[in-house]
Amino acid sequence: MAEAAPKHDVFQAIADPTRRKLLGLLSEQEMPVTALSSHFPMSRTAVSKHLRILSEAGLVAEQKVGRETRYRLQPEPLQELRDWLGYFERYWNNKLAALKLLVESDDPASLPKGPRPLDERRE
Repeated sequence: MAEAAPKHDVFQAIADPTRRKLLGLLSEQEMPVTALSSHFPMSRTAVSKHLRILSEAGLVAEQKVGRETRYRLQPEPLQELRDWLGYFERYWNNKLAALKLLVESDDPASLPKGPRPLDERRE
C-alpha cells in the first residue's frame, strides 16, 4: 500500500516562527513536549498542535518512551527547501556578479545600454 501524501508541505510547516524555533530546539536534541513547551509562552496543547503539523510534513518523528512522547528532528524534507533556495541563491549571485562588472568597468562603452538616470534626461 502506498504512503499517504503529507497533509502539510515543508514550506507550510516552516512558515510559522514557533515551528521554526521548535525545529531549532530539536536540532540540538530529542525532547518531550513538556521540555519543548517550557520555551514558549503557550500551552502544551498549542505546542503539540505545532508538533503535529511538523510531523505531518515529515520534519519531526515521535517515539513513545514510557509515558512520554519524545520528538526528534527529521531533516531530510528540508532538502526540498534547500534546493528551492539554491535556485535563488544562484540568481542573486549572477545579479551581483553583473553589478560588480558594471561598477568596476572603466570603459563606459562596455556598459549595457538601458534607460538613463532621471537627472541625465532632457525634456
